Amino acid sequence: MRSHSAAMALLAALAAGVAAAGCTNNPYPQADRDKKVLYSSFHDAPKTLDPAVAYTTAEHVITGNVYDTLLEYHYLARPYRLIPGLAVSVPKGQDLPDGRQTYRFQLRPGVLFHPDPCFPPDATGRRTREVTAADLAFALARIADPAVNSPVIGSFAQIEGFADFSKRLEDLRRSDKAFAALPIREQYAKAGGIAGVLVHGGHELQIVLSQANAQILYWFAMPFTTPVAWEAVAAYDGKDGRDSFADHAVGTGPYRLALYEKQFRFSLARNELWYGTLSTNSDAPGAVFPTEIDPKDSIEGRIDPAYAGRRLPFVDRVTFYREREGIPQFNKLLEGYYDDGGIIKESFDAVIQNGRLSPAMRARGMRLDVTVEPSIFYVGFNMEDPVVGTPAGERGRKLRQAMSVAVDSRQYLELFLNGRGLPAQTLLPPEIFGYDSSYKNPFRQYDVERARQILADAGYKNGIDAATGNRLKLSFDTSATTAAASLQFEYLANSWRQIGIDVEINATTYNQFQDKVRHGAYQIFSWGWLADFPDPENFLFLLACENARSKNGGPNTASFCNAEFDSLYHQMKYLPNNARRADLIRRMLAILERERPWIELYHLEEFVLSHAWLVNSKPMGISYPAYKYKDVRPELRARLQGEWNAPLRWPLYLVLCAIVALTVPAVRTYYRERL
Repeated sequence: MRSHSAAMALLAALAAGVAAAGCTNNPYPQADRDKKVLYSSFHDAPKTLDPAVAYTTAEHVITGNVYDTLLEYHYLARPYRLIPGLAVSVPKGQDLPDGRQTYRFQLRPGVLFHPDPCFPPDATGRRTREVTAADLAFALARIADPAVNSPVIGSFAQIEGFADFSKRLEDLRRSDKAFAALPIREQYAKAGGIAGVLVHGGHELQIVLSQANAQILYWFAMPFTTPVAWEAVAAYDGKDGRDSFADHAVGTGPYRLALYEKQFRFSLARNELWYGTLSTNSDAPGAVFPTEIDPKDSIEGRIDPAYAGRRLPFVDRVTFYREREGIPQFNKLLEGYYDDGGIIKESFDAVIQNGRLSPAMRARGMRLDVTVEPSIFYVGFNMEDPVVGTPAGERGRKLRQAMSVAVDSRQYLELFLNGRGLPAQTLLPPEIFGYDSSYKNPFRQYDVERARQILADAGYKNGIDAATGNRLKLSFDTSATTAAASLQFEYLANSWRQIGIDVEINATTYNQFQDKVRHGAYQIFSWGWLADFPDPENFLFLLACENARSKNGGPNTASFCNAEFDSLYHQMKYLPNNARRADLIRRMLAILERERPWIELYHLEEFVLSHAWLVNSKPMGISYPAYKYKDVRPELRARLQGEWNAPLRWPLYLVLCAIVALTVPAVRTYYRERL
């Protein structure tokens, strides 16, 4: 009897194993197999979804898709170009007689907020309402509100009365407890609003600037200036168990936040009430796929020209899963469970061979897109230091020049970034006005012998100070303490040691490093910058004296101050892109070439792998919400996923044979004993 039970148990195990052979490792619901769902991943959890505060790319991937903006970027045009979004057109600045400037935005009619319980039901029972110009004014008031603590408050200081409104709010709250207890919309109204933000009727917003500024328009292509519903801010205050507005997005975009488990996953679902679905907006540039398509994008498979002029969006849902580690994320990409993604360092040489996708990747139908980001990574000098800075005069200038010539950016990129970067000649990257692809900075051409000669001209022959007879010793401060970062800094230090300079690396915590910078207790540092918007001003301001870290804690960490550079900067700053602006930029770059407050290292390149079923995926370089332009072909995805992840059945067959070999004698014995 025991043998019979054992035989039955083995057969049951066999049946279970055979059944398991039909399973897959697909992490998604089978019901979504044939649906238009785009799958992606994220690494860092968003900290806030409040559009006045959210600033990181981790946050922008949500806010940029659920919050519409007055202006947008043309998805395919390079250089980048603004197009109308919620606005009927891109407004032209009107110069006023007293030097001020004004812009008028005409809001499209019929724009609705996402349905949400914070709104009372309308006549049809929907809990939503139409967006008005007052919602845009409310959003700007929130940026000015010191209690909101928006990181971009300074970028709107040219709006007339902006700073005054901020101060009035602060003073009234401090002096009047009853005022501070009022709903936020009433506080803004009682404080008088912002003088340079004028609402004309339901659909027109006027912005008045204290001086001309063509670059202000870029800020209206960012979620900071999206229309905000006061009802949502009032309802989601985080009190008594209610959601916080930082975690509860109520926007107007093509997608709404359908699921938000920020430490694990989130999902964006198609907004059926989006303005782009209305017949009255059938020609809105932000609601249709561009008709201006570069033939190269079509030939290389990025863009399907058949989509030209079609209404957006195309996918029904975009779902993101958190991946804390790069290797599991990359493996899921290769298995087809993420539709696109980057390439981890460990697999780069296997995926990219001779600058192209490997045959194995091409055989899978994958596509590689490489885009230079609007970024600059550099080594900087403390220009207030008596040895490497301005106080050292011509000697310090030549020292910086020699150190610049001694650094090989191309080798640095190959060693530490798999070559994923473009060696920089200036701080301006490609696709930014003023960039010149033919320009070669004479102090960014690697040449050790020339570097030694310039160093000797500075009075440091072979690194020995002619005045003291001592070897020149410098300190390189950094807040990066990982082993990988240490290797990068050692490479740079060795570049200078080979010309005779003794460089000591001081790695500290981020807070300690910042404290050193605040007190000027540093000589050399390394930093990077990714542009907020694609304009040369957003790079050149990093070296304006008014932004010096030593003076006001600004982003000019080198504390570079040059009167001629500053004069040219202020002439260039708010000009449109024209011949005069180009000339001013050339003159500014010539100053930086000579003075060398930075050693420009590289502009980072983004390498993106896309599967064959992902359509119309063109990397933007800048942080931009592009999911409404993308499409997926779920049938192709399902077929290829099945081929790539087919379960291995031969081990089960071996188990089957073993089970049979064990079971048959047991069964025979059982029946022999019964007879």
